[in-house]
Amino acid sequence: MHCSLTAYSIPPGFRPDLSRWRQLVSADWLAAWLAQDGVAAAPAGAWQLFEVGCDGLQLFESGHLPGARYLDTHQFERPPFWNQLPDAELLHLLQSLGTGPDSTVILYARNTLAAARVAQLLLYAGVRDVRLLDGGVQAWCAAGHTLHTGAQAPAAVPVCPAPWGEAFPAHPGYCLNLAQARALSLRSDAALVSIRSHAEWMGEISGYSYISARGEIAGALWGHAGRDGDINSMSSFQDAQGRMKPAAEIEAVWADAGIHRDLQIAFYCGTGWRASLAFFYAWLMGWERISVFDGGWFEWSADAGNAVVCRCEAHALSYPRLE
Repeated sequence: MHCSLTAYSIPPGFRPDLSRWRQLVSADWLAAWLAQDGVAAAPAGAWQLFEVGCDGLQLFESGHLPGARYLDTHQFERPPFWNQLPDAELLHLLQSLGTGPDSTVILYARNTLAAARVAQLLLYAGVRDVRLLDGGVQAWCAAGHTLHTGAQAPAAVPVCPAPWGEAFPAHPGYCLNLAQARALSLRSDAALVSIRSHAEWMGEISGYSYISARGEIAGALWGHAGRDGDINSMSSFQDAQGRMKPAAEIEAVWADAGIHRDLQIAFYCGTGWRASLAFFYAWLMGWERISVFDGGWFEWSADAGNAVVCRCEAHALSYPRLE
């Protein structure tokens, strides 16, 4: 369902094309909030600011937003397929961070995919106010705001209820395991949606040094991603500054591929990062029937019993090269 608010009722600096416009914040809004200036759509209660990285603590210490603490994606994932933590471990982690369902959690990153990965898991868990800095560190610096150096400040004493006092996770349907993805792939009212580059979609490359199989899940739709050979590129969704493109542009790309909000959608990529950003953007746009197939191509392709297709090989068979 589209948001009923008009563009005139949404404060300046927020996106009128997003149903959940409060959840994508600009660098100027965040700077004003951190400076304790009055801002629209201010957090109602306890709030936290985290930079999210992958083995990025040194980068964090070389320059981070004032008051931010560091989270590593390794805290939220586990091998062999880098799937999300089991629910009990995720709950324990969030409690150790002092994060509860009523917390406002503002996330940013040097690579927004890392922040989106954590944002999606927080929504799955049941944190009701998760916000993402549009454009990340690049946007912050481009707006003329300064970074602080050094180690993060000690954490405040956690005030998170233990347990949360409600079902955990609050939105189990936001993350699908392999069995659930298989079941969804057989439904006529649902679709697995690949958030991978064209070269990955065609089966020309796997996209990852640690994934040998090339190809795609049979029957999946292509939701696009970014530049070939760069698994951190989301240029189909972001502008050159790393900010989210207009919602209408993203939805038009999806519509051309047969992807629409009435379907039950499970986004996937190689291991979950790009799919998480597609999920978060769809969530911002008010799409409700969405999830992430956490294991993605990595887990699907590891099971020989799963149906796959390699389009470049099928194309070569259909159109043999003339010598």
